[in-house]
Amino acid sequence: MELHQLRCFVVVAEELHFGRAAKRLFMTQPPLSRQIQLLERSLGVMLLERNNRQVRLTAAGQHFLRDARRMLAFAEQAGHSARRLASGDAGRLILGFTAVSGYSLIPELLRHAAQVLPDVEVVLQEMVSVAQIEALTANMIDVGFVRLAVTRPGLDYERVCREPLVVVMPVTHPLAGQASVALRDLHQQPFVMYSPVEGRYFYDCIAGLFAMAGVAPHYVHYLGQTHSVLGLVRAGLGLAIVPASASELHMGNLAFRPLRDAQIHAELYMAARHGSENPVLPAFMSMAKHYFAMRKADSPACDEQDKCPYPPATTDGR
Repeated sequence: MELHQLRCFVVVAEELHFGRAAKRLFMTQPPLSRQIQLLERSLGVMLLERNNRQVRLTAAGQHFLRDARRMLAFAEQAGHSARRLASGDAGRLILGFTAVSGYSLIPELLRHAAQVLPDVEVVLQEMVSVAQIEALTANMIDVGFVRLAVTRPGLDYERVCREPLVVVMPVTHPLAGQASVALRDLHQQPFVMYSPVEGRYFYDCIAGLFAMAGVAPHYVHYLGQTHSVLGLVRAGLGLAIVPASASELHMGNLAFRPLRDAQIHAELYMAARHGSENPVLPAFMSMAKHYFAMRKADSPACDEQDKCPYPPATTDGR
């Protein structure tokens, strides 16, 4: 049984006339009759009763007509789905992201993606930048949002966001009464610092800033994730410097203040493996680039050139 035979049968069943059916199918009547005979032979049943005056469906033919229409519709849908998968309009994509980007940037991007690419399934993997770089190289994720653009061969980068770093403290801290905080105010203060391994990007930025200013806080803990840093600050264990987007966690009892005598920004890059075979990736990247371009247009400050003055220069993704 072939799809062509099914199409011939459906048209004949709808017209109940071989001549009219042949015209609809752009073929002559003898080959059409042959296709119906082959179909009946393969099924072992008679589907049509025909004589010189009329053609009508048998009981088996009436039931088979419903199934034939379903099979043809399913075949058409299968072809449509295959074409959409090949074009990148449908499929599956694994996306890595850092914890801070998951506060608002990634959710807003996914909301936009759901409108533009509704048939693309996005699987989320929360990972630090180091792990994302390794996962991209190992083909374990398709796209990542990382805090640094290292010179790892085979990866392409696109800067998508930059934000200032701010001081966070309990609302009861004396510095919370100020509109801004000077670096000197942090000298010898208990300080919750990012880990030099898991939080390497922020560690380098903040430690370099302190070194340049001759400020020496009292480091009490080292952590890799921003939400963990905020938890210790809220408990009164020390102050910290975090990305401004951390305020969107709404933990409560925390005050976020800009630095008065320093401008320091963190950058976020969209990274993907060059030459990926996932057909969804080009469509997703194009959508994301357009989305972030619109964000920059709506907020010109996002396109300033200031950045963390102490970016890691290593090539191992740390």
